[in-house]
Amino acid sequence: MTDHRSHQLKARRLGIDTHSEAAIFMHKNCPVCRSEGFSSLNRILVSARSRSIIATLYQIEGDMLACDEAGLSDSAWARLDLKDGDLVRARYAPTVESLAHVRGRVYGHALDQDALNQIIPDIVAGRYSPVEISAFITACAALPLSLAETAALTSAMVAAGERLHWNSAVVVDKHSVGGLPGNRTTPIIVAIMASLGFTMPKTSSRAITSPAGTADTMETLAPVELDSTAIRRVVEREGGCVVWGGAVNLSPADDVLIRVERALDIDSEGQMVASVLSKKIAAGATHLVLDMPVGPTAKVRSTDAAIALSRNLADTAALFGLKVRVLTGDGRQPIGRGMGPALEARDVLAVLKNDPHAPQDLRIRALELAGALLELSGRAPEGAGAGLAASALDDGRAWTKFQKICEAQGGMREPPRSRYRKVIEAVADGLVMQIDNRRIARLAKLAGAPFDKAAGAEMHVRLGDRVVRGTPLCTLHAETPGELAYALNYQDANPDIIRIAEQ
Repeated sequence: MTDHRSHQLKARRLGIDTHSEAAIFMHKNCPVCRSEGFSSLNRILVSARSRSIIATLYQIEGDMLACDEAGLSDSAWARLDLKDGDLVRARYAPTVESLAHVRGRVYGHALDQDALNQIIPDIVAGRYSPVEISAFITACAALPLSLAETAALTSAMVAAGERLHWNSAVVVDKHSVGGLPGNRTTPIIVAIMASLGFTMPKTSSRAITSPAGTADTMETLAPVELDSTAIRRVVEREGGCVVWGGAVNLSPADDVLIRVERALDIDSEGQMVASVLSKKIAAGATHLVLDMPVGPTAKVRSTDAAIALSRNLADTAALFGLKVRVLTGDGRQPIGRGMGPALEARDVLAVLKNDPHAPQDLRIRALELAGALLELSGRAPEGAGAGLAASALDDGRAWTKFQKICEAQGGMREPPRSRYRKVIEAVADGLVMQIDNRRIARLAKLAGAPFDKAAGAEMHVRLGDRVVRGTPLCTLHAETPGELAYALNYQDANPDIIRIAEQ
C-alpha cells in the first residue's frame, strides 16, 4: 500500500500578506516539488482535511523553509483554517473550465448568463490567478459589455454572495461613483433618512486608491465590522447603519475585480455598472441615488461620459426593478476640508452638529442627495426634497439619530488627532485657479492615510479664493516624521497641485 504521508508537507505560516491571493512557498529541493514537477507561478491545489484552495506557487532556496515544509500566505492560512503542526497536500490544480468563456470573449464572443454564472464563482473561490482575472477584465473593456452582458454580470455578482432582505417596501441607498477627495456625504445622508423613518442599511467600502473610504471614516466614530445578524439588529432598532461591506460578503467578486482594475488602470463601464448595482441589489435596496462628480481630475471627466454612464446605470437597474436617480455635480475640487479618515469624520460631525464653521459644500451636497432620495421614494414632491432633508438636519433629529446608530453599532468614539502637522503656504499672491483631485489625494495618502487614521490633508482654500504669499493652502497631518517628509517631498516636486494664478 502507498504511504500517502510522503506526499504531505508541514504547514507553516509565514506572515506574508498577499491580500486576497493565496500563495504557497516551497523549497526548490522539496520532494513534492520534484516529484510533481512544480515550478514557480504554477497554480497548485492545496488541501488540508476537508478544505482545499488553489494557490500560486513560489519556490525558494536557502534555509527559510525546510524541504518538508510548505509556507503559506496569511490568506491561504485563513482559508484553509490551519493550525500549527497541520499537514497539507499539494498537487497541480485542475483545469478551470470557465476560462474557455474568457478566451471566447477575447475573440469577440458575447458572454451569456450561463458563462458568467461559471466565471464569477470561480473568481470568488480563488480559482483564477491575477493574470487570468486581468484577462477577463481586459476582454470586457476592449470590447464594451452590451446591456445584456452588463445585466448578466450584475446578476452573477449578486448570486455569488449573501443577500439582505428587509421588511420594508422602500429601502433607500446612495452611492458615489468616486474620484473626489473628502466627499463624505454618506454618514450625513444615512442619519437624515433614518431620522425621517426610512430604512437605509448602508454597506460601504474601504479605500483602495483614495485617502479614505466611507468605512474607514466611519470606523473612527464607531465599529463597522458587523456581520449580517448585527447589521439586522442595528437597522431594525435605528433604521440605518454605516458598516464595512467586506464583513457581510455582499457581491464578493467586486472587491477582487476592482483591485485588479486599479492595478491595470482600466475602467470598464460595464463592470463599473455591475459593481455598483450588484452591491446595492445584494443589500436589498429598492431606491438608489448615485452621486456622479464630473471634472477634469475626477473619475468621470466630461458631460458626455456622465450622460453615457448614467444611461447605462439606469437601463441596467430597471431590469432588476431598482429605481435610480443620478445626480451629477461639480468635480473640479475636493468637497469638505478633510482628506483622511479622522479629518473627514470631523467634517461629518461638524455638519451633523450644525457647527457654523462646518464645510458648507459638504452640507449642501449631502442635502441635495438626501433630497433626491426623498423625491425618488415619493416622500417629497419634486424640488422639495432638499428642504425636507434640511429640516431634519437643522432641528437636530439627524444628529440625534446618528449618535444612536453609532451606539447601536458598538459605541461612539472620538476621532484621533495627528501628532505631526505642516502647513503648506502660497508662494505668491493671486487666485486659486485649479486643484488637482488626484494629486492632492496622493499627497494625503503619502502622509499616511488611510492606514493612519489621523493622517491626511486638510484644505484651507477653494477655487476662486484670493490669496497672498504665506496664506495657508492646506495642512498635512501625519503620525510619523517619515511619512510627513514623504508627503512634503511630493509637494515640493508638484508645487502646482493647488495652482495660483498670479495677479
